Amino acid sequence: MQDPDPRAGKWQAADHGRRWVTALVALAVLVACVAAGGVAFSALGLLGALGCLREFQKLARAPDGRGEAGELAWVGYAAAVALVLVAHAGAWAALPAVMALHLVCCGALGLRRFPADRLVLAGVARQVLGLVYCALPIALFIALRSMPEGVAWVLLTCAVVFAGDSAAFYVGTLRGRHKLAPAISPGKTVEGAIAGLAASLLTGALGAAGFLSGLSAAGGAAFGLLVGLAGQAGDLFESCWKRAAGVKDSGSLLPGHGGFLDRLDALLFAAPVAFGLRLGLGPP
Repeated sequence: MQDPDPRAGKWQAADHGRRWVTALVALAVLVACVAAGGVAFSALGLLGALGCLREFQKLARAPDGRGEAGELAWVGYAAAVALVLVAHAGAWAALPAVMALHLVCCGALGLRRFPADRLVLAGVARQVLGLVYCALPIALFIALRSMPEGVAWVLLTCAVVFAGDSAAFYVGTLRGRHKLAPAISPGKTVEGAIAGLAASLLTGALGAAGFLSGLSAAGGAAFGLLVGLAGQAGDLFESCWKRAAGVKDSGSLLPGHGGFLDRLDALLFAAPVAFGLRLGLGPP
């Protein structure tokens, strides 16, 4: 999510319009793909995973400019594809094996280049983190879709995150007075964060009561609160990387929203929490 404009609670009307147009188009595509499931949802997930991974590699590049290209990066892309394919096939229990094989491949490449290139170890660490951060959560989201009532679980998770994002943005922009984490994201406020959590909690309660047979309204509220907290942490985590890289947005492909990471940062932290909470209710 992009930070709200801290200037007197105002934003550019044109930017705001582009933001809503992009959001509505993306929402329509998301709902259609979630409802369709199968190849459509997995293909959308693969696009998101590869887009986020590419942007993360740029944000986390080495001091000498490396990090977004090279053999390590291509191993990461291949592993991201493998994670999505494994989740699509319903073999999500094999996801840890894909992660371990990715580490083995990156480690082998690092051994070949070390000690001539001592920065290669940092590159290996970036690639492993990038896969865990960008691709694994999306694979878990695909696995969540394949479970009973998976459509409702996925859409509820998205609704909780998006409602929290929107409430935090507007309340923070219009009424925010106290900075939440000024060293990380100057535009975010305590008031916005509280409003975001309240919106997530309410969305979780209403969504569970209306669309999930195995989750009560109270359980949905707890789900919304935990997923909303994870989403806000994900938002701040990406802000840390942007601040360290000295950039405002992770990319520019989504008008009004920046890049894939700017739009999916909260969902990347929320998806594993939603998956874990669903598993806690019983076998898939």
